[in-house]
Amino acid sequence: MSTLLVDNIGELVTNGIGADLLGIRRTAAVLVEEGQVAWVGPSAYAPAADRRIDVGGAAVLPGFVDSHAHLVFAGDRAAEFAARMAGEPYTGGGIRTTVGATRAATDGELRANVRRLRGEALRQGTTTMEIKSGYGLSVADEARSLRIAAESSSETTFLGAHVVPAEYADRPDDYVGLVCGPMLAAAAPHAKWIDVFCERGAFDVDHARAILACGQAVGLGVRLHANQLGPGPGVRLGVELGAASVDHCTYLSDADVDALAHSTTVATLLPGAEFSTRSPYPDARRLLDAGVTVALATDCNPGSSYTSSMPFCIALAVREMRMTPAEAVWAATAGGARALRRDDVGVLTPGARADLVVLDAPSYLHLAYRPGVPLIRQVIRNGVPQ
Repeated sequence: MSTLLVDNIGELVTNGIGADLLGIRRTAAVLVEEGQVAWVGPSAYAPAADRRIDVGGAAVLPGFVDSHAHLVFAGDRAAEFAARMAGEPYTGGGIRTTVGATRAATDGELRANVRRLRGEALRQGTTTMEIKSGYGLSVADEARSLRIAAESSSETTFLGAHVVPAEYADRPDDYVGLVCGPMLAAAAPHAKWIDVFCERGAFDVDHARAILACGQAVGLGVRLHANQLGPGPGVRLGVELGAASVDHCTYLSDADVDALAHSTTVATLLPGAEFSTRSPYPDARRLLDAGVTVALATDCNPGSSYTSSMPFCIALAVREMRMTPAEAVWAATAGGARALRRDDVGVLTPGARADLVVLDAPSYLHLAYRPGVPLIRQVIRNGVPQ
């Protein structure tokens, strides 16, 4: 069987070997065998391998795990972004614009856009990426969105409850019935997760609970958009239902934080959305100090966070959300894996998937220290250099 040695690593982030948060090893090497990490240790004791990559003292870390992204769409909303920068508030209402464009697009156009964005993210170090539906909002369009998403990721999420589409604007109960019935039946074979945008202007807590319960009943895991635009019951609903993750978490009460801290639900923070909407950033420090598990993700979508860059989100988290560089890197790797309930990614320990990112820098610190600089020198995914 073929083996690969990634050698002469100046600083290796393992997220698992050692007492510090990042499990850092210095002057290290990683042996890859059949797509998995087979050995981690000092370069001086590295075993022989069929191939060797000498990274010349650079930093190496696990591939980023982006646990929240909306890649199946058509068109863009650049004009909406410009209006927000001129002072218009973000309300989430532009989602319906993307729904219209997505419904009108061909399968080929949607597939090409997903592959473009997935490739863009991979070049920036993202080796695992969740992909949601949510811009079709009809039985046929949600099912095809998930079929296309599944071509690029095993982490697919049914988000038929993104907003109520225009044709059901006066009949939200009927739309919830559609989501729980024919739409879920068509979508579930292509999805691993179910998600709801539980927010004013989208779905209230009763509708969200009903939809998520229907998803659970057919074997889908629960995720939830919650507390982005204002305080609300979404976070506590997610904890109540055992959600893997509640995402956004911008407006939290003490009860919300306490519920998260006493649960296995991850708080996934999406600083690209706050950057793009000029909204308040979540207080990551408050969550971390309470013992909540925090993940970072891009929320890549054409309206409120059109970025695929996890390094950018790391820099924002450090600068705007009071995370340390180590906490932000952990949240973008191991934290994202926790949000997807995965233990085979986001870490570089024996048995994990061999997803490695080589930085053009001596330390992970440079991801926040040098924002906007293309520091990803090389990506290895499943043991294969990309």
